[in-house]
Amino acid sequence: MSKFTAIENFSRRDVLKLFGASGGALMLGASGLGWSPMLAAQTAAFGEEQRLNLFIAIGEDNRVYLTCHRSEMGQGIRTGIPQVLADELEADWDKVVVVQGLADKRYGSQNTDGSRSIRKGFDKMREMGAMARHMLEQAAAERWQVPVTEVYAKAHAVHHKGSDKRLSYGELAMAAAKLPLPDAKTLTLKTPDQFTQIGKGHTIVDMDDMLGGRAIYGADNRPEGLVYAVIARPPVFGSALESMDDSAARKVAGVLDIVPLPIPKGAPAFQPLGGVAVVASNTWSALEGRKALKLSWSKSANDSHNSKSYLDTLKQRVREPAKVARELGSQPANWPEDKMFSATYTVPYLAHAPMEPPAVIASVDKNGCELWASSQTPQSTQQNVAGMLGIDEDKVKVNVTLLGGGFGRKSKPDFSVEAAFISSKINKPVLVQWSREDELRNGYLHAISAQYYQACIDDKGKVQAILSRTAFPSIGSTFDSAVDTPQPFELDLGFTDIPWDISAVRCEAVKAETHTRIGWLRSVSNIQHGFGVGSFVDELAIANGKSCTAQWRELLGKARVENFANQGFEYGNYGEDQGRHPVDVGRYLKLIDRAEALMAQKPAGKNEGWGFAIHRSFVAYAAVAIKVRLEGDKLTVVDAIALMDAGTVVNPDRVAAQMEGAVMFGLSLALFGEIDFDQGAVTQSNFHDYPLLRLPHCPPIATEIIASSAVPGGVGEPGVPPVAPALANAIVAAGGARYRELPLSKHLKI
Repeated sequence: MSKFTAIENFSRRDVLKLFGASGGALMLGASGLGWSPMLAAQTAAFGEEQRLNLFIAIGEDNRVYLTCHRSEMGQGIRTGIPQVLADELEADWDKVVVVQGLADKRYGSQNTDGSRSIRKGFDKMREMGAMARHMLEQAAAERWQVPVTEVYAKAHAVHHKGSDKRLSYGELAMAAAKLPLPDAKTLTLKTPDQFTQIGKGHTIVDMDDMLGGRAIYGADNRPEGLVYAVIARPPVFGSALESMDDSAARKVAGVLDIVPLPIPKGAPAFQPLGGVAVVASNTWSALEGRKALKLSWSKSANDSHNSKSYLDTLKQRVREPAKVARELGSQPANWPEDKMFSATYTVPYLAHAPMEPPAVIASVDKNGCELWASSQTPQSTQQNVAGMLGIDEDKVKVNVTLLGGGFGRKSKPDFSVEAAFISSKINKPVLVQWSREDELRNGYLHAISAQYYQACIDDKGKVQAILSRTAFPSIGSTFDSAVDTPQPFELDLGFTDIPWDISAVRCEAVKAETHTRIGWLRSVSNIQHGFGVGSFVDELAIANGKSCTAQWRELLGKARVENFANQGFEYGNYGEDQGRHPVDVGRYLKLIDRAEALMAQKPAGKNEGWGFAIHRSFVAYAAVAIKVRLEGDKLTVVDAIALMDAGTVVNPDRVAAQMEGAVMFGLSLALFGEIDFDQGAVTQSNFHDYPLLRLPHCPPIATEIIASSAVPGGVGEPGVPPVAPALANAIVAAGGARYRELPLSKHLKI
């Protein structure tokens, strides 16, 4: 495999300095391709398609510097984005150096969540690469004094069609840099059969540093004068510090200071939770100092919150009529008992639990703030830190480090705001390190939930109507404390958007108050909705004497595009245009066919059973089949198959890895995931009582990417939702009971 130089954080100024030293470079700003740079520079805010910053630079040393503006957490985006740029640029992969972009609104969105980095950036990055290629070809044509139609870029050089003339990119960099940016309409993009990097498996560019211990994560930088802080946060959401005795803490060797944090006001958003920071010369002293604090906390409206009793409340509520979110046809006036089938499914609170808990270094001085952040959202970090400090955003520099896992937790910049506040009070750079206990007890949790499904079945076993209800605290409450019902942007995630081919469908959203900070977790509301609908379809299949795959085919109907017209809601489609990313039932059906074939190759043995589920999320389609063995109450996961149709794939190696990771993540949640509250506080503290999947529990995972010419869809999250229902369905197929409540470790020995 190719070797790469270390990935570095370069600002625009850094790159200018780099190439100033080398003598010259071609540098490209992403101007939106329909804008002039002058117009774009005068615009105060930029949307997703209005980029105005550096993506490509070519040095006279012939190296190509490609900027990745998204965050790397193992998913391979610092490889994928450069692959797209390099392909259209016709760059030699061995001469590519990847540059990590800093927080800068001129990139458009830098949010590395929602499985959108490639699906949102694919076309734009192709245009950036083609723009650079065009300029290099123009520079060569002018040097040779031939029409540009007689030259072409190939393999890191520009060639003349009528002779053996050839100029390397390095030789053309200075001349190309003087040319005007070409109009997007003049660009010729490659056809898929011409791709040299897109669709090719590449080892991620960070791999050598990761394996060699050289990779830099959130806690790894050491600016001069660095001190360390841990924070005692309120045990119950909504409580605040009432009194403090820090005398014992100040006597702990290494403790330097005690800093109270401000009490948050209004909805939590990305504010720190408040509490008290212990600052020390090392992390251990800070932790010991925190233990020595004597603190008392105010009462909170959430003091009585108990997750078990609250789940019972939600289960009762979903049995009652609620707010209609989707309506197709007319529900039966009276549901006949002998023709009606119903079930309720529940998922508990869940934590992100990345291997690297939140960590950030902040240094505040008279000139502003610099951070080294393990962040999925550097721009949000920049905005929130600037807001807290009362300074302009351009005074906050966010260096994006590698992330040791994220899953959505590190797209909430509260921990960076904490660090900046503490640094501003002590006038020193500070590392704020969350412990595992902090992360589980004070993070943003995936919502507790209950889903109710009801179907009316005719004499021939055909479903005539479906009624479904969902109840869970909304992420909207994180930004508006008055929100107490699931919001449309959450209902779109695997609930209102199932393309049923039946005459009557009603979806209802049920009230659910919030008692803690709610945040997006890998695949978000698709977690509970995928479990509910995937289990319910299997239950219908058993009731009707059909296979699960046959029941899915019947409920989905013939291949078609579903647009949910005239059904009482406007489908958000993950922020994508439905013309570009339609809900295509044919893609569901293709996955079902392939899954059946693969399961047939490994028939279930004694006490074994295959379970199946399929789900569309983040405009990609995923199917999962799981085989289990059930011996008494001992469950063993024997085998797993993960299939995905994500449209055009940039790096198949990373997509396969993401599918494997999704199965492991989904199994971890389904088997073990549960956060409990008692008297308003989380009862779990570490991996002994919030266990993750371990090697003995993980089956062999076969992955397959369905070939597709469709535009790229999401990859990181779509594989998660089908896992839990496939597992629950497999247990029934192996002769076990139907479990409608997660985690399964409550019912079986794992």
